[in-house]
Amino acid sequence: MIINGGIQKMIICDSHIHSEFSSDSSAPLDSIIQQAIQLGIPKICLTDHHDIDFPINPEDGFDFQLDFDSYFAALDEIRDRYRDKIDVRSGVELGLMNTVADKARDIAGKYKNELDFIIGSSHLVRGLDPYYPAYYEGRTEIEGIRDYFESILENVTLIDDFDVYGHLDYVVRYCPSGEKIFRMADYNDVLEQIFKIIIPKGKGIEINTGSLYKNMSYAHPHMDILKLYKDMGGEIITVGSDAHKPEYLCYDFETYARDALTSLGYRYYCTFKNRKPEFNPL
Repeated sequence: MIINGGIQKMIICDSHIHSEFSSDSSAPLDSIIQQAIQLGIPKICLTDHHDIDFPINPEDGFDFQLDFDSYFAALDEIRDRYRDKIDVRSGVELGLMNTVADKARDIAGKYKNELDFIIGSSHLVRGLDPYYPAYYEGRTEIEGIRDYFESILENVTLIDDFDVYGHLDYVVRYCPSGEKIFRMADYNDVLEQIFKIIIPKGKGIEINTGSLYKNMSYAHPHMDILKLYKDMGGEIITVGSDAHKPEYLCYDFETYARDALTSLGYRYYCTFKNRKPEFNPL
């Protein structure tokens, strides 16, 4: 275990950021780096999208396929240019489904020397993204949320090639009746099963503040989920803004994320280097 010592006055890394290399972002890498430097954070981790076998949606045409070679070349160039000002780390947000275990393993293996960090995320449940209204057609919101968690359980049963699972309750963000539909009691059993698998394997989760600038009152995941993860022995937690624009970097890290974690008894948050967690004091 790597523990970074000393008293830190701020969360020192945004570990979930998207740039122009993600289908749904147009943010130049340079603008992200300059914003991070202006904010005074000493490191960031880019985590552009690669959703394996993502079906192109005719509404927006996004395919969420990452050009890894161009991405790593651009990160190398920007890292060299700003090496005296900020530590730029290489990550990916890997969209997972229970059908892509072999492909996820191939990606993690092929780029093992380039990747510092892999977020595993669920954007699809049997080919449907909760972002689109069609996801909830023919099912109740509770059924839609439960199906999402059960798909994560299938994924973590089959796939090991990630370091943390991202925005664990992403599905709630797009519920037609809003976030108040979420009640932990409806899903505690399946969430326990997820954590029983990932915690012994040394896998973590993230606190993702992206929902806060999308009009939700809490970050992903819900505080009850963060509490369950900790109560079951989970220790690895990263902090990310899920920013797709520079102005959202480190969004509410100090005013929400730190307070949320410390109120639940977390003492550390993690950053990743070479796929290994570094523990930083809160």
